[in-house]
Amino acid sequence: MMPKGDGKKPVDDKPRFFGRRRGKTLRRTAQGLMETLLPRLAIVPPGQGEPCLDVAALFPRPIQAVWLEVGFGGGEHVAAQARLYPDIGIIGCEPFNNGIASLLGHLAGSDIDNVRIFPDDVRQLLPGLPQGSIGRAFVLFPDPWPKKRHAERRFIGKDNLDALAQVLADGAELRVASDDPVYQDWAAEQLRAHVDFTEVQVTSDRATLPDDWPPTRYEQKCLARRDPVFFRFIRKNRV
Repeated sequence: MMPKGDGKKPVDDKPRFFGRRRGKTLRRTAQGLMETLLPRLAIVPPGQGEPCLDVAALFPRPIQAVWLEVGFGGGEHVAAQARLYPDIGIIGCEPFNNGIASLLGHLAGSDIDNVRIFPDDVRQLLPGLPQGSIGRAFVLFPDPWPKKRHAERRFIGKDNLDALAQVLADGAELRVASDDPVYQDWAAEQLRAHVDFTEVQVTSDRATLPDDWPPTRYEQKCLARRDPVFFRFIRKNRV
């Protein structure tokens, strides 16, 4: 049974965002999708004092669970998961306009109806999700912020893991991937130190990953430079 739209209340304070929001000028078709398709799929988080989102009600038909992808890049992984699991609702979060337009291109003209988009920083959405409402989360090739002075900008860190642990269901899987050696060490340290997660697998051998972990476009590009590391952690059961 999906959690109802209650629980913790969101706050209005917006976290500072350091990444890009816009890239090259969108082509006419992509801009058209941003104007017509995105409004039908976009999630608006609740304001301060409002109940948390009813995540199951975001989708046009009954679903078995809701999964969350943080920073979906070009959107190919979101679309692939939606096709593999038509009875799972997929929420994709991405602040970069060109990435949003790319995902919309994957969805336009298809029969995929189980994707919803939060077109902004996921940290603004997480407080509006009910406790235990997310059955799986993906953080694939986030910005590594490799300089030491930028370490606090890395998404995998205690504060964001706290927030993910709040919304993940007991036993939910968190999948993380990075091709940056600094980030790989950092993510391993942060994930292993967090009290709400337990390690399932940390590997650079893609052949050992589950069959339902398709490569992203970025992963395929980075293979020419260095090997990614893949992390699988499980949200521990609440006491």
